[in-house]
Amino acid sequence: MKRQKRDRLERAQAKGYQAGVSGRSSETCPYQAMDARSQWLGGWRDGRDTKASSMK
Repeated sequence: MKRQKRDRLERAQAKGYQAGVSGRSSETCPYQAMDARSQWLGGWRDGRDTKASSMK
C-alpha cells in the first residue's frame, strides 16, 4: 500500500515538473488532495527553476 501511495505522489511531482518547464500556470494543478497537490506544486516550482536557469 505504501508503495502505491509513493508512486502516485512521485507521478504528481513529475507531472508538476513538466507543467513548470512548459510554462503553464500553477493554477492548472489538477489535484485536490493536499498531499498530491503539494507534490505537484513542488515539481512545478522545480520545473520553473530549471526553465529560468536554462534561459540564462
